[in-house]
Amino acid sequence: MTNKKSYTFALILVTSLFFFWGFIHNLDPILIPHLRNAFSLSHFQASLVDSAVFIAYFVMAIPAGIIMKRYGYKAGILIGLLFFALGCFLFVPAANTISYAFFLGALFVVACGLTILETAANPYVAILGDPATSAQRLNFAQSFNGLAAFLAPIFGGKFILSHEPKSQEELAQMAEQAKLAYIQSETASVKMPYLVLGVLILLIAALFFFTKLPDIKDDEEEGKAGFFHALRHKNVRWAVIAQFFYVGAQVCILSFLVLYATEVAGISGKDGADYAGFAGLAFMLGRFIGTFFMRFVSASKLLIIYSFVTIALSLFVIFGTGVQTLYALIGIAFFMSIMFPTIFAFGVQGIGADTKSASSLIVMSIVGGALLPPLLGLISDTTGHFQYGYFVPLVCFIVVLAFAFQNRNVSIAETENLKSH
Repeated sequence: MTNKKSYTFALILVTSLFFFWGFIHNLDPILIPHLRNAFSLSHFQASLVDSAVFIAYFVMAIPAGIIMKRYGYKAGILIGLLFFALGCFLFVPAANTISYAFFLGALFVVACGLTILETAANPYVAILGDPATSAQRLNFAQSFNGLAAFLAPIFGGKFILSHEPKSQEELAQMAEQAKLAYIQSETASVKMPYLVLGVLILLIAALFFFTKLPDIKDDEEEGKAGFFHALRHKNVRWAVIAQFFYVGAQVCILSFLVLYATEVAGISGKDGADYAGFAGLAFMLGRFIGTFFMRFVSASKLLIIYSFVTIALSLFVIFGTGVQTLYALIGIAFFMSIMFPTIFAFGVQGIGADTKSASSLIVMSIVGGALLPPLLGLISDTTGHFQYGYFVPLVCFIVVLAFAFQNRNVSIAETENLKSH
């Protein structure tokens, strides 16, 4: 076909989006301990970084779908990139005003852009090329999300956590003027990384704007029965619940990892950032290896096995001691890697015209990432024991296990589409 080359360039552009939203998400584990130190925050207050990000998925999921239907995927991607860039640039005034609320607002704007991008990018990758190889293209694109999970914490550790922060005791002994100057220097360190990222996103937006892409709009008359009509399907209801808890668990595990490293394992913030990078690498490898295992084991059985392992490792994270508990967290990152796409695929399986509505509902359930991490922080603050907060992801993995048992009789032939999510 004559447009094969343009499809290849378009695929490269869209695949880059998977990397960039994975990158910005995985800077959060660096941002949380950094802002916690700068603003002397409790665990609960620090967890609001995740809430600001993931509440946007709940707020923007339906508007994002409307944008795609009305203006097409290319316009949706451009709008998402502009929100993404604007949020990055807002980190500069947030740092200048030394306002934690401003930082949370900037993160919310970034996440609004990410919601639109994620709503558009998966189906867009699927339509760019031969339908027979859409699963391979989506798998390829998803791998760049995992690559970002590996690189972002290392990058953040070098440029944001570039030195050991002062302890709360040291801050308490400082004069007010000196303390203010210190906080200013700490918040200022985030400006350059986010400024550079914002400029990069604008350049990507310019490439999309000037590149001729197939602008596919939906022409099927789906959804006349109502947006929530998809909930009549049992697998959709289960998937919405399971995804809510899974995303909450994922955010708890990855976002608090650097904080866990410093407070429980006794490791410095900079070294903790490296461990966060290793967790991202484990997450990426887990997805590749899990996809390979699905050739021989049904996805539901693999999900049962992986859920049992994450539950066992969570118990060690709660009750264990020393650096071994940090290794357990990295192990959880490996074994939870297949959960999101597996839950998603089971949720939309065999529901015909309700598929798009179900997809939007499952995307909305990502709000679990906004609501459950603050609960982890609240439990940690209330008990005075940071590890007890990890009862939250433990319960989440039990819910995922229940979902896996619910789908245990689904055959591997029926779950072949797992690789495309």
